[in-house]
Amino acid sequence: MDSVEDLARAAAAGDAAALDALLTVLRPDVLRVCARFLPNRDDAEDACQDTLLALTRSIGRFEGRSSFRTWLYRLTANRARSTYQSLRGRFLAESGGVPLPDRPDPRRTSVVAGTRIDLLEALETLPPDLAEAVVLRDLVDLSYAEIATLTAVPEGTVKSRIHQGRSTLRLRLSTTGP
Repeated sequence: MDSVEDLARAAAAGDAAALDALLTVLRPDVLRVCARFLPNRDDAEDACQDTLLALTRSIGRFEGRSSFRTWLYRLTANRARSTYQSLRGRFLAESGGVPLPDRPDPRRTSVVAGTRIDLLEALETLPPDLAEAVVLRDLVDLSYAEIATLTAVPEGTVKSRIHQGRSTLRLRLSTTGP
């Protein structure tokens, strides 16, 4: 069994050895995608572990309607966003409800991390279907056809959602600038 698709099918059928091999093969890719979302390496590691745990729990539900990697990227994007929301909620609880600052402090946050935080905050303002389309295209790097298959909507709808989402994000990000 060499391909990820073969390992995924075997793991979905209950093969524990295939699942172990699959998790080992996928970890670097999952971590890379999580790192695109989260500004801190430790947070990306947490999201990666969360994704692999979710994969272990849900592999039996993988139906093969799309490629396994497409299914995995959707799971990874959702878990990374969930990790961000959890971190944000924990910050709010620990700070006594003080909201996150409008702009990250440049003395404590790298430009890249600040940009990611701004993007994650802006994504939270989008309707879920637009946010998902933009994330899958621009952060996970899936093709329009893969996104259409994954979300079960026509490719034209995917393109429209991405265009609308990017336009809204562009406006939102330009108003949070320095």
